[in-house]
Amino acid sequence: MGIYFFYGEEDYNIEQEINKLKKGLDKNFLEMSYKTYDNPKFADLISILRSQPMMFGKMLIIINCFDYFFKNFEDNEIKEIEKALEDNNDNLDIAFVAEVPHDSIKKIDSRKKLFKLLKKYNSVECAVIPTYKTAELESWITKQGKSKDIKLDKNALTALISQVGNNLRQIDKELDKLKLFAYPKNIITSDMVKEICISNEDLFAFSDFLMENEKDKALLEYRKLLDSRYPLEILSTLQTMTRRWIILKAKGKTSTPMELSRLTGMHEYVVKLTLQRLRKNNLKDLVRLKQNLADAEYKIKSGLVLDVEKEVENALFR
Repeated sequence: MGIYFFYGEEDYNIEQEINKLKKGLDKNFLEMSYKTYDNPKFADLISILRSQPMMFGKMLIIINCFDYFFKNFEDNEIKEIEKALEDNNDNLDIAFVAEVPHDSIKKIDSRKKLFKLLKKYNSVECAVIPTYKTAELESWITKQGKSKDIKLDKNALTALISQVGNNLRQIDKELDKLKLFAYPKNIITSDMVKEICISNEDLFAFSDFLMENEKDKALLEYRKLLDSRYPLEILSTLQTMTRRWIILKAKGKTSTPMELSRLTGMHEYVVKLTLQRLRKNNLKDLVRLKQNLADAEYKIKSGLVLDVEKEVENALFR
């Protein structure tokens, strides 16, 4: 029976699970055989669950259901959902997805009847791997590397975690770059990681000058980064960093380092260090910087600008 339940904070692993299911669809009819719904009302949900696949082979329906866990379904509604799932068509895969936002104070209540119902099927918890669980992170990276036909030695694993942290999506991007860099070999070393993978530390001097409004020094550091990094790579990393900084700045006085570590995916020691560096920074300025970076990324990826380096520079120093 093709009923699935993916839940947790690690959006990248949830995306990977969905991509596995999409591989079973006919690519020629993907627009008709792949549907996504966001927290549909009960009547609509039942109708969706009873969907009949068309003549194009298998069909995959994704139901984003995070909001369902903050409402109460009546017993008769739960029974109707259960009956609809039991009668699921063999050619119809249905995946319930409860993706928890990283900065959300809401958590999925496993005591809910709906959770217990969905948990009986093909359920996968996609939890964020804490940075202190290095063995678990190393295992994930090793498995991901194997899928790309590359191997990382122990020192390379340590270096990658040290530089990137536990951002699985970013780690996956770095592995793709490392594969190209190592070709025609497939062994990745720590020296390769240090040379190729952008790290938060690469950006600290630059960001410190930027936040302290020393724009001339910040501009110099940015141009140094351009010697070895593509502007979009710098922009993407800054997006991640500023999101974390905003969380730390907004919640730093009311949350413990452990709570902040969970919210940002940063090690507790790094949280404390970053909080010290952010003391002189203004939350409003950080939010404005994040918006500027998001606007620049949209323009670049939409092909609205020709000079990518200048667009990123404008976003940073606007």
